[in-house]
Amino acid sequence: MAAKAEFRDRPDVEVALLDALVDRGEEGMTVFELRAAVDADIDRVEEALSALKEDRLITVEQGDSRLRIYPHDRVVPDPDANEDDGPGFFESLRRKLGL
Repeated sequence: MAAKAEFRDRPDVEVALLDALVDRGEEGMTVFELRAAVDADIDRVEEALSALKEDRLITVEQGDSRLRIYPHDRVVPDPDANEDDGPGFFESLRRKLGL
């Protein structure tokens, strides 16, 4: 599942982080899990996480000696709603490649 369309105009790393977090919304993710899920170096991941936290799009909780990161509820789409998520994967790929 992807983050709501209204949050997809952010930098690519931030969108990828939000998408990964939405997929694992209830259980959250550690920084290491996010780093593995997103194709970006750790510095870019940390910068993106800082921006998302500053904009209150994620929450960070200290659990069993691990930090877990969760998407804010307003980022998670309603699975029952028929929201237009914008262009599909292949359309997005075509746009990036200029086709």
